[in-house]
Amino acid sequence: MKKKKIAWVTDSTAFMTQDLIDHPDVYSLPIVIMFDEKDYKDGIDITMNDLYERIKTGKTVPKTSQPPVGKFAKLYEDLKSEYETAIAVHISSKLSGTLDSSVAGKDMAGFEVEVVDSKSISYAMTTLIKKGMEYEKQGFSAKEIASNLRKETKNSENYILIGNLDQFYKGGRMNGVQFLLGSILQIKPILQISTEGEIELIEKVRSEKKAFNRIIEQLKLSYEKHTIDQVQILHGNALYKAEELKKKVQEQFPALDIVVGDISSSIAVHAGEGTLGIIWHKQ
Repeated sequence: MKKKKIAWVTDSTAFMTQDLIDHPDVYSLPIVIMFDEKDYKDGIDITMNDLYERIKTGKTVPKTSQPPVGKFAKLYEDLKSEYETAIAVHISSKLSGTLDSSVAGKDMAGFEVEVVDSKSISYAMTTLIKKGMEYEKQGFSAKEIASNLRKETKNSENYILIGNLDQFYKGGRMNGVQFLLGSILQIKPILQISTEGEIELIEKVRSEKKAFNRIIEQLKLSYEKHTIDQVQILHGNALYKAEELKKKVQEQFPALDIVVGDISSSIAVHAGEGTLGIIWHKQ
C-alpha cells in the first residue's frame, strides 16, 4: 500500500478547530496535568469546569508536564508505517519541554519528522498547521513547508490578560516579570509571547477597559501595516469578557473574522480563570 505523504502532529496546547479534529492526518498528544498527586491528560481525563473547580478548592497548585518521550515514540512508530514523513508543530520551547520530547521520540522511532517550534501557544499553532496544509496542497516538500512555517512564526502577534496572576506566579511562569509581582497584583498587566517564544510584560494598566483599549490600539497599528483576515479571542471560563472584547474589535474592524474559543486546560492551569488572549497573524 502506498504511504500517505505527510502526517501533522501537535500537542493539546493548540486550539483544535473542528476541521482539524476531523482531519484524518492530524494527531495531537495531550499535555499532562498534575493535580493532588494524580496525572490527567489534557482534554481527555479532566473537563475545563472540573479543572477550575479543583483550582478553587484544591490545596495545591496544579502543574503541567510535556507528553512523555515514549508517547511520541509510539505515535511516530505507528505513523511510520502509514506516512512518508511528518511535520510536528509544538508549543514554544521556552514555555514547555514538549518540543524536546517530540524530537527524542522521533529519533527513537527512526522516523523523518520536521519539528517546528511555534514560539507561541494556542491558535497561533493552529494557524501554522493550516498554513502548512496549504503549502502541502501547493506541492511543497515537508522540509520546505517546515522552513516556511519557521519564518511564519514571526508574523504572529498576541496579547494576554492573565486571569489569576498569583496562580501564574506560583506555577513558575512569570520568568522575567517576577520582580513586579508585588506591585502588579492590583493592576492589569498586558503580557505577550515574543517572537522568540518568551513571555514578556508589555504594559501595566489600571483597569480592564484600559487594557482592552490598549490591545485594540495595537491591533489598529498592525492592521494599518499588514493584511489581517482573522482575529482569535481565547478565554479561560470568561465568555462574557471575550464577547465584550469581540464587540469592541467589531466596532473598529467590521470586516474582520473573529473566532472566540476556550484556552486549553493545560494553559488554564498557569493563566487561571478569567484569562483573555487575543491573537492574529500578519500576512
